[in-house]
Amino acid sequence: MASDKAYLEFVLEQLSGLDGITYRPMMGEFLLYYQGILFGGIYDDRFLVKRTPAAERLMPDAPREIPYEGAKAMLTVEELEKPAFLCELIPAIAEELPPPKPRRAKR
Repeated sequence: MASDKAYLEFVLEQLSGLDGITYRPMMGEFLLYYQGILFGGIYDDRFLVKRTPAAERLMPDAPREIPYEGAKAMLTVEELEKPAFLCELIPAIAEELPPPKPRRAKR
């Protein structure tokens, strides 16, 4: 099942307090980036983030869900109505992830 663009727009509105949030459509879902770092996405109208120590600490009881078959489990963000929490969560996750790899130039 593909995610609804209206749900993406809702999540982006909740994240609007952060500079540098972007997204990329991918096979009916949406990958979410913070300052170029992939931190999570919208999968089947669920907002999932990567499992990092900070994410586990800030959301110790968050359900673990598989975004798609063959993927690693991610954490479900249930506190979507709390933008201040999200403004703490997302930078903390991104800080613990590797920087994006430079893109190769197209020939």
